[in-house]
Amino acid sequence: MALAMGPDCSSGPLKSNKICDTTADPAARAAALVAAMQQQEKLDNLVRSKGVSRLGLPAYNWWGEALHGVADAPGIQFSAPFKSATSFPMPILMSAAFDDQLIYDVATIIGTEARAFSNGGMAPVDFWTPNINPYKDPRWGRGSETPGEDALRLKGYVKSLLSGLEGNATQRRIIATCKHYAGNDLEDWKGTNRHNFDAKITQQDLAEYYLQPFQQCARDSKVGSFMCSYNSVNGVPACANTFLMGTILRDHWKWTEDNNYITSDCEAVLDISANHHYSSSNAAGTAIAFNSGMDTSCEYSGSSDIPGAWKSGALNETTVNKALNRLYHGLVRAGYFDGASAVYSKLGISDVNTQKAQQLARQAAADGIVMLKNDKTLPLALRKGSKVALVGFWAEKSDELQGGYSGNAPFLHSPSYAAQQLGLTVKTATGPVLQSNSASDTWTTKALAAAKDSDYILYFGGQNKDAAMEGKDRLTLNWPEAQATLIKKLADLGKPLVIVQMGDMLDNTPLLSIKGVNAILWASWPGQDGGPAVLDIITGAKAVAGRLPVTQYPTNYTNLAMTDMNLRPGGSNPGRTYRWYPSAVQTFGFGLHYTTFKASFDGSTTSYNIQDLLKSCSNEFPDTCALPSLPVSIANTGNVTSDFVALAFIAGQNGPKPYPIKTLAAYKRVRDVAPGKSVKTSLEWTLANVARHDEKGNTVLYPGSYQILLDEPTQTMLNFTLTGDQAVLDKWPTPPS
Repeated sequence: MALAMGPDCSSGPLKSNKICDTTADPAARAAALVAAMQQQEKLDNLVRSKGVSRLGLPAYNWWGEALHGVADAPGIQFSAPFKSATSFPMPILMSAAFDDQLIYDVATIIGTEARAFSNGGMAPVDFWTPNINPYKDPRWGRGSETPGEDALRLKGYVKSLLSGLEGNATQRRIIATCKHYAGNDLEDWKGTNRHNFDAKITQQDLAEYYLQPFQQCARDSKVGSFMCSYNSVNGVPACANTFLMGTILRDHWKWTEDNNYITSDCEAVLDISANHHYSSSNAAGTAIAFNSGMDTSCEYSGSSDIPGAWKSGALNETTVNKALNRLYHGLVRAGYFDGASAVYSKLGISDVNTQKAQQLARQAAADGIVMLKNDKTLPLALRKGSKVALVGFWAEKSDELQGGYSGNAPFLHSPSYAAQQLGLTVKTATGPVLQSNSASDTWTTKALAAAKDSDYILYFGGQNKDAAMEGKDRLTLNWPEAQATLIKKLADLGKPLVIVQMGDMLDNTPLLSIKGVNAILWASWPGQDGGPAVLDIITGAKAVAGRLPVTQYPTNYTNLAMTDMNLRPGGSNPGRTYRWYPSAVQTFGFGLHYTTFKASFDGSTTSYNIQDLLKSCSNEFPDTCALPSLPVSIANTGNVTSDFVALAFIAGQNGPKPYPIKTLAAYKRVRDVAPGKSVKTSLEWTLANVARHDEKGNTVLYPGSYQILLDEPTQTMLNFTLTGDQAVLDKWPTPPS
């Protein structure tokens, strides 16, 4: 079938244009279309493309979203027959499963549904996802959109995600976009916002941390699109930053194919002059952005000045043609002009909201849930008729399940719905959300009444989806006061009390110490089947195995300015992420089980010569060369079949100092380990996982003694030695002075 929203190459003006010749070289096809455009037509297609009616080219909106399912966006419509799309959990929860195959499977469904929407005329083939900025500060309003705080976890997640979204065929299923490039992890904090923030980042931190997931996107996964961010980096707005977009992205990482493009974040071009004061006018800023490597300007309404830039002469035809060639070459690579012969042309409404997709959405939520406390109360032995009180603001409020960047879900199943499906005798009572609320006394009275009339209490609280999202950052990590007060009163009843925490991490110190709080589960925003997924864990139908993808910080961590981008401790900065911050309430990688595991290495002290390793490596980028895998045995010493996430960290003070106590080097989720059984597996890692970054940003393999630590907390350790001379695996470009 022809693409309903795309061009008609079977007849009309486009039929004779080379863009419709499926046998021609893709670059030549795009160039032929651009060459046929008149100058004003070219300018009209650098934003939300007006199309060219004279040529038969329809209008096109590049702006689609699909963060955890096809989402609301200016280029997307939810209307019959495409009324809904599968809504998976927020990325932070899916990442907590530490299962890259799961991410690939989820992304394949999202990409399939996104292309079905596109074929049905409801969406573009461009989707501005994923958000892969590292989640290095717990207050960031958009942290839940990301896979977490660790660079290796981010890279593994995005590698699998992009492969699933874009597909592995000669044509792309959809065009994914890695954003926000770069140093974007602040929304609005005490008068500094993402539109005017200048992120001061050392080259060491930039290469080692902030740009690692983007390196995966560009150099290793060859993603179809990038988005430059609102903020400046070291004094230069990201969308005008030739060091970021040219020197690093296109030159150093060799992201040079003509079928990829860079879009601005929406209104970021206007920020160049209006907020960063980097240019004298919007027209001048617009020209700088395009001349620096940006290819399309995302606008809400007139936020760049392309006509002014053109009229001034600062934006010339060569730059315009280059941008349009990249944009339309990308569409060629996605089969947009190929009609029924496109690889993914047959995807349609029957491929949306399938039973497989619905099952996977529930599994992804359950797999990611993390148990933070349990005094053996969980799992609950609930039976039909068991009297259970469901208390809290999202106990029966299904519209809280999705989080940000969501579309219309086929259904939203709350915890209350799930409990009723199990045949439980359910008493529900909502609860407070904010720090304090005039209605909290009424809520407390109703909640206590429901709890007193039940045998078990499930409290559904934490941070609601409006507490920290796009445009907002948090100022506190405390549990909301009214919620904490209610929880204490529920705990005093002496009945089994399980806290199911929504949203981002809060300081759970008070709840961890209250004896009457028997168990704590973190469920983030769990998606369309979040309620049943949570009950699967609570009842033991599914054994809990998620691990924290972020650090849980104490409340006083908010003394650190969000604008401080330094990772290493110094001055008033106590350090960021588990790699540098030593006083976590609960650290990255923490997670309890319903059983007990003994994990061990199948091997002894290991030694390798650096020069020998490099001689045996023929990869274009030496840091990607594999080290011999780490053989691991995992024994279930308890009585519940369960998954286990094997985490291996590398420690050692080799290289530039000070260096972290430990850094994640490898991970793998091992499924369904039966009681009394031992499973052997292997953890894959590369030279990059052992290398360090020096102050110039170079990736260096240093000789010396290291330790490989297994699990969090550590169960066992393996000594690891590198001999020979230090070697630079990746020489970082020199920034402009």
